Amino acid sequence: MTRTTPTLLKPILIAGLIAGALDITYACVFSYIRRGVSPAVVLRSVAAGALGPTARDGGMKVALLGLFFHFLIAFIAAAVYVFASRGISFMNAHAVVSGILFGLCVYVVMNCVVLRVSAIHQTLWPWQYAKSALIGGLLIHMFGIGLPIALVARRYSK
Repeated sequence: MTRTTPTLLKPILIAGLIAGALDITYACVFSYIRRGVSPAVVLRSVAAGALGPTARDGGMKVALLGLFFHFLIAFIAAAVYVFASRGISFMNAHAVVSGILFGLCVYVVMNCVVLRVSAIHQTLWPWQYAKSALIGGLLIHMFGIGLPIALVARRYSK
């Protein structure tokens, strides 16, 4: 690998950190405003996806595991986009549109696939959520996850 060859690890890490931080910040603020729950409760809910509903009664270790899982998912999303953008030039040429659409895809995959096969077996479809949760979820996925990932991928594609 030459010095000028862009590495894929750097954009994946940067994009995953940005998207993960924006998303978890949104989730914690929204959950506190809507239901008065602490960030630890939000993180334990994330861990419940792997450990089952009893994880919600866990302590700080379970919350930290939830934070780990959250960022793991963000890094996976970033990796998917970065790898795809290396083969599909449209994604870098039109990063804003591609990022917003990618964010919508992440939302659909998370809510219609991942939550359904997780240990909590989410039964609600996304459009059955309260309007504030649906709109907020769509917006954070489009502009807090998809768009930053696309912009970072484009920045490191050259």
